[in-house]
Amino acid sequence: MARTPHDLGDIVRRFRSDLEAAETLTPVQGRALSAIGLCRTAALGGHQCVCLDCGRKEDPSYNSCRNRHCPKCQGLAQERWIAARTRAILPTPHFHAVFTLPDQLRPLARVHPVAIYDLMFRCVAATLLEMARTRLGITLGLTLVLHIWSRKLTYHVHLHVLVTAGGLTLDGETFKAVEEKFLLHVKPLARLFKGKLMDGLRGLRKDGVISMTDGAFGSLMATLWKLDWHVYLKEAFKAPEWVLEYLGRYTHRVGISNSRILEVHGERMIKRTFNPGFRINLHQKALNLALAGARALLDITLSINANLPTE
Repeated sequence: MARTPHDLGDIVRRFRSDLEAAETLTPVQGRALSAIGLCRTAALGGHQCVCLDCGRKEDPSYNSCRNRHCPKCQGLAQERWIAARTRAILPTPHFHAVFTLPDQLRPLARVHPVAIYDLMFRCVAATLLEMARTRLGITLGLTLVLHIWSRKLTYHVHLHVLVTAGGLTLDGETFKAVEEKFLLHVKPLARLFKGKLMDGLRGLRKDGVISMTDGAFGSLMATLWKLDWHVYLKEAFKAPEWVLEYLGRYTHRVGISNSRILEVHGERMIKRTFNPGFRINLHQKALNLALAGARALLDITLSINANLPTE
């Protein structure tokens, strides 16, 4: 695949003034855009190699911004993360589960991202561990990764979970493997997850973390209870190395990569979307809509990442 001549830094430098004329950015958003716009430019300094024999000079290499929202600065952090997980992962097949936050909770997650994401992590882990203990008599090993955007860059909150194909028996003495193509039933998992997360929402409201009127909260709870929540469980991956390679796609990266930007114009942009089956869709989008969508996603990612430790 040919390398695209466009990158997010170019777009920020070219269109940031238009965005700021139409939208009010938070200080955190402004700092992120500034870092992305300056990344690998002379403004951040750099170095240049010179041959001591002939005096030939290479093109300057400018420094990176190292901002976690910059698509050009996450490669090294991702490799370090994968290396650390490689040292810790168990040498056993794994299952891949996906737990999705219902659409009706997205507005609440936008307002209270840290609280809702933290609750989701705790409820997903508790759901898998509890069901495995009661139905299989084992304690699973879990690796959870939050993902909050879809292929089309819409706000779509879900957790990817890599689950060991087996676990320690309850006495902690023996590792018990399970059948490679089956772990737990999806529908009971979804019901248990729904119950735990709804109980957690009640707790957040009781503690004053989220503020809603009795009527609004009751209506939300009634709607959530009627829904069929989405949980997906795939067959086991064969090798832990493949598991980490897959998981690495969702860590230390932002929603848009430079390779997906095909064209940039004053009034529209064209980006590439990958779908299952290796289909590639091209999307032409009005620039003002693209900027609005980017700002909404940036708002969510910055609000949660501002509360996460850096590595």
